[in-house]
Amino acid sequence: MKDLLLQVLREESIWSGRYLVFSDEHDRGAYIPDLDTVQRTMGDCQRCPLCRTRKNIVFGEGDAQASLMFIGEAPGAVEDETGRVFVGPAGQLLTSIIENGMGLKRPQVYIANILKCRPPGNRDPLPEEVGQCIGFLESQIDAVQPKVIVTLGRVATQNLLNTSTPISRLRGIFTEYKGIAVMPTYHPSYLLQNPSKKRDVWEDIKKVMSYLQISRPDQPST
Repeated sequence: MKDLLLQVLREESIWSGRYLVFSDEHDRGAYIPDLDTVQRTMGDCQRCPLCRTRKNIVFGEGDAQASLMFIGEAPGAVEDETGRVFVGPAGQLLTSIIENGMGLKRPQVYIANILKCRPPGNRDPLPEEVGQCIGFLESQIDAVQPKVIVTLGRVATQNLLNTSTPISRLRGIFTEYKGIAVMPTYHPSYLLQNPSKKRDVWEDIKKVMSYLQISRPDQPST
């Protein structure tokens, strides 16, 4: 009975993320949920007002044991309609970066967002929305255990790293989250409006490839 109670409490605590405080006798690091558990715990989430305007929860997708994880801001209109992450115009550009740039297949990486529901009009997430939702992302990271996280844009980078430093100063420089290397870069939607910044993102991605020792099939290993 005690073990069952602890399991229920652990699953219920997943979404609380960094805001959950454990007593000294509990080691949260000893329990790592899998992605199915995280998604089951989320359920038909009603934890913030976005539940009233969304069409679909957009959980995330990809390899559950991926070495590389991309984290964006929130679902857009196409994602809200389909329930899939990064499948609109910005998602098509991200897929091109992964497949044409890095020489990987999209299913080989894991992709998620800070928020799982679309903010109306694609506005920036509100602090209270992030506070209710980021625990799910943190548990996804715990479950996947990637070697590198690429944060896409200001909102994803600042919220994951808990900083207010502008993305223009953060991008291109490795930092870390819970011992995982993090490479901040510009969001694909920003690149669609500012194509000249694609070169900057490619330089950032090349650093990630070097870190993970990824070489394209048409390029020699270093």
